[in-house]
Amino acid sequence: MPAVKAGTRPPWVGFAAAVWVGIAAGNSYCFPLYSHALKSVLGFTQQQLTVLGVANDLGENTGILPGIACNYFPPWVVLLVGVFSSFFGYGVIWLAITQTVQNLPYWVLWIALVLAANSSAWLGTAVIVTNLRNFPLSRGTVAGLLKGYIALSAAVFTEISIMLFNGSASAVVLLFTLGIPVICLALMYYVRPCTPAFEPDPSENGHFMFTQGTSLLLAIFLLTTTILKNTLNLNNTISYTFIAIMVVFLLSPLAIPIKMTLFPARKTGIQPVESSEGLDSKTAPLLTPSSSNTTLASSNEDDDVSYVNMLLALGEGAVKSKKRRPRRGEDFSFREAVVKADFWLLWATYFFGIGSGVTVLNNLAQIAASVGFEDTSTLMSLFSFCNFLGRLGGGAVSEYFVRLNATPRTFWTMVTQVIMVLTYLLYASALDGTLYAATALLGTCYGLQIAIMISTTSELFGLKNFGIFFNFMQLGNPLGTILSLILTLRIRPVYQMLYAGGSFRLPQSSVH
Repeated sequence: MPAVKAGTRPPWVGFAAAVWVGIAAGNSYCFPLYSHALKSVLGFTQQQLTVLGVANDLGENTGILPGIACNYFPPWVVLLVGVFSSFFGYGVIWLAITQTVQNLPYWVLWIALVLAANSSAWLGTAVIVTNLRNFPLSRGTVAGLLKGYIALSAAVFTEISIMLFNGSASAVVLLFTLGIPVICLALMYYVRPCTPAFEPDPSENGHFMFTQGTSLLLAIFLLTTTILKNTLNLNNTISYTFIAIMVVFLLSPLAIPIKMTLFPARKTGIQPVESSEGLDSKTAPLLTPSSSNTTLASSNEDDDVSYVNMLLALGEGAVKSKKRRPRRGEDFSFREAVVKADFWLLWATYFFGIGSGVTVLNNLAQIAASVGFEDTSTLMSLFSFCNFLGRLGGGAVSEYFVRLNATPRTFWTMVTQVIMVLTYLLYASALDGTLYAATALLGTCYGLQIAIMISTTSELFGLKNFGIFFNFMQLGNPLGTILSLILTLRIRPVYQMLYAGGSFRLPQSSVH
């Protein structure tokens, strides 16, 4: 595929297309929208549903193959694999929920959910890797924006679910089965690599600020309309109007290439240079060559000769060259990165922080039910909104402080880890009025850690193999979820025993 000049319309058209693919890539965050149907229609226990949640997390974060594929195949090939994964995975789940095929084995549904959620890894990796390479000078901003839109997907699909489908789980799964492939097949041509710009572009900051502003307005709109739908009896006309406004917000990044087409930036022309004879006749040289310059030139010539001789010796095999190991910020291979302490410290941080957060997210509906909240759509929209804010802020704020006073991005990771500990204590306390506050804090910290992990990984280990590093880091998500599940299953009997003895006050059900 021919490269396109940096800063022209095609990179921004690709970014606008990546926004829609990113919304499709967030389908794995929508497990709570249909998990209740798996439990009620198929008769699963809470433990079986939790294990299915682990399958969802495992599929979403198993992206080593997409990362490797990004180094060898164009983005459309990676997107095509995600299309097939979504179609077949969610297709099986739809057949089970609608009872079109009855008595499907539990292990078949588990594998189908892994396959369906794995489409997120293929779609998300394709758009993130491609756009980080297209905008290397704005990695934090691009990572925050794209991951922010992926986080907003839960709110987008919740909006569609309550406005168009009246909360029907089977309709949502059918949308994933057919809608995601249609979107990706229509836009995969525009998600393509372009020649990156390695010099700051003044207009680029304005374009990103416009995109951040419209995405923030979209997030506020989704949260507001979801609350209105749950509190007021809105008719179909108003619901369809809300969906149309949402689509306009999602199309807003296209305003950038349209503006660049209608109002192209003026390029400053270069003044013609007069002939060397005219210059010599008008001006005299400001400095005359000194003896030291002559000596320096002769020494440089000697160095060039010695360098050429060394190259000849290398070619003849007389001297063996020792390969220098890359330094921070240069392009690492996977083998070179895994022996670095930075690599495993970053992975461990993601493992403990994100893994525990996903465990709470997958059981958000059950946690809400335990304290008397039956409708979880508002909680899902709140989490999605705050998750988006965290990702957007994690990219933009960390980028600002890095340029201002070189504050490490990992400083913000440390802050969010402390806040998440306090958030889990809020959930465990089951105090009145803390559920929404805890969900908002969890979503913000969750999103911020994801955005910071992406930009930190690319800055430490380079962009050449970024897809592999990024997806390896994401393996900490399902592994952390599995560890949290094991601890939960072991601690719950002890908690119930203490509750029976009067040591603890359980809210309304032992599910909490």
